Amino acid sequence: MKFLYKTSILLYWIVARVLATFQPKAKLFVQGRKGLLIQIKTALAIERRARIWFHCSSLGEFEQARPLMESIRKEYPHYALILTFFSPSGYVVRQDYKGADYVFYLPMDSESNAKLFLQFVQPVFAVFVKYDLWYFYLNELSKNNIPCFLIDAIFRQQQGYFKWYGGIQRQMLQMLTVIFVQNEASKKLLQSINVNNSIIAGDTRFDRVVTIAHNTTDIDAIAQLAKQYKLLIAGSTWANDEYLLAQFLKQMPQDWKLIIVPHEVDAERILEIEKIFKHQTTRWTKWGKNELPSRVLIFDKIGFLSTLYRYATIAWIGGGLSKNGIHNVLEAAVYGLPCTFGPEYQKYEEAVQLVQLNAAFSCNDALSFNNLFCQLTDDAAYYKMTSNTARNYVLTQAGATKQILDYLEAKNWLRIL
Repeated sequence: MKFLYKTSILLYWIVARVLATFQPKAKLFVQGRKGLLIQIKTALAIERRARIWFHCSSLGEFEQARPLMESIRKEYPHYALILTFFSPSGYVVRQDYKGADYVFYLPMDSESNAKLFLQFVQPVFAVFVKYDLWYFYLNELSKNNIPCFLIDAIFRQQQGYFKWYGGIQRQMLQMLTVIFVQNEASKKLLQSINVNNSIIAGDTRFDRVVTIAHNTTDIDAIAQLAKQYKLLIAGSTWANDEYLLAQFLKQMPQDWKLIIVPHEVDAERILEIEKIFKHQTTRWTKWGKNELPSRVLIFDKIGFLSTLYRYATIAWIGGGLSKNGIHNVLEAAVYGLPCTFGPEYQKYEEAVQLVQLNAAFSCNDALSFNNLFCQLTDDAAYYKMTSNTARNYVLTQAGATKQILDYLEAKNWLRIL
């Protein structure tokens, strides 16, 4: 099993190097790891504080780690926080994140890399987020008796951990000191494979979106637009989301504007969106704010979605029309927005629960979306009930960060130095 794992990591690296010759994201992935261990060693050479290491796969996992990182920063400022990313999608956006003292890519998983990385970083403990576990790093942490935790974990029967071929994945779970899971079902699944080191703590994303909602700043031009029009904000969209919305646009009332916030904002992607909507669009970066935008405003900048949702009347969450599944529904629900999305949402417990509560809705096509839109906009009482349910759901689920922090303190893994 270990041989197959090592081979798969090697093949992944070879493929990444090939793709890097013509794919920008792969190029960032490869270039970001050139001389990386030397960079880490040099950066930490004069660091005298005790260190805590957080690892995230990408941007979504970072948002889950962030509440815990910021709580530790506030309560225990004498620790140096080290943040690593596997994917360029996280690193490029958050390499200047002020909540961490050091931000790096994670070197590829190997025995030598893991040994050197931990020799340079010397964490008092490590925190992994949700899924992104690496055998040699966990093994080296275990060999050195360094506690390591997995937060916001959620498990499903279909995952490799629970299959005949998932031996090395099960070994990784056993190497973790504590697994903080989101729900009872995950805990029972782990127990079914004799992994008994889990604690139900919930999902720190609830804490994050509540904090954002309480501290968000105004986007003046959007605030003014929202006074003149009702806004349908479609967040983290892909092409199939946009095709559905382009069909709906034919029926959308004239007192509404559609704001598209695509998952990726490179030039090619923006041009694709403009073609889908047959150039009935205005780009945010080219919008003369004293003029009204077209029926569709393309928000071609990243980092604003969670703030934009506060101005919406209804939200469409992208990703649910492909097998990859929907993006973060909580960013919209915290503002009391009825949330709509495609049918691929079953992997996300919060989306499932919001649908069960009648606060979120799955639509397969433009017709079903239009029918739902009419129901929400024609029945004020129904809209209000849906809105209140969405908001209350998020508020009542908050608290995972404090539960994790309390546990770390109680076990003396966090202390005043």
